[in-house]
Amino acid sequence: MAHILVTGGSRGIGAAVVRKFASAGDRVSFTYHTREDAANALARETGALAIRADNASPEEISRAVKVATDVYGGVDILVNNAGISASRLFTDITTEEWREMFAVHVEGAFHYSRSVLPYMIHEKNGNIINISSMWGITGGSCEVHYSAAKAALIGMTRALAKELGPSRIRVNCVAPGVIDTEMNGALSDEDMDALREETPLGRIGTPEEIAETVWFLTTRGADFITGQVISPNGGILI
Repeated sequence: MAHILVTGGSRGIGAAVVRKFASAGDRVSFTYHTREDAANALARETGALAIRADNASPEEISRAVKVATDVYGGVDILVNNAGISASRLFTDITTEEWREMFAVHVEGAFHYSRSVLPYMIHEKNGNIINISSMWGITGGSCEVHYSAAKAALIGMTRALAKELGPSRIRVNCVAPGVIDTEMNGALSDEDMDALREETPLGRIGTPEEIAETVWFLTTRGADFITGQVISPNGGILI
């Protein structure tokens, strides 16, 4: 029975990942930032441990990992999922907005990974899965700071996989396409229809489908997969 820690697990893709692993009987802990109501509801539903933490705060990350490990022991699987999004013209992005985007996505993944790795290295076993985005692969207009941060996660994944391979720790990246989550709630119906039409499979993805991809990367069937970027996107990027 593994201990999986999911960052940003109260809703969307993160919540789907929590449900997937909890239903398999694993010990699941997850972090949330502002959605205490959703986090508590998910904890009651799944039995997972909800921990409040700001992904941009190294101190809160350190505390969150300590709380999780005090309850469930060392982390076997880390899913760096927490994120924010914003649509801005590049010339309108402020220095603070740029730094916040990287603090939440990249620095958060750095601090969580660094916190759980001593246990994984000692055990010679572990999985780190970073949730990027198709925009980290191809870039998104009016989302330069988001695209750049997600691209940085891809670079981090590949480099860390090389470094940790000898310790039998696998590091992979999931880069979803357009998914039906609150994060895309700001898009208009016209925008969503256009994205649906651009997608060869003709529909928007679901959080549960991304959770299945994350799950696969932790199974025996994926034992020889590391340093890879898997993009469940319905064919919108080919």
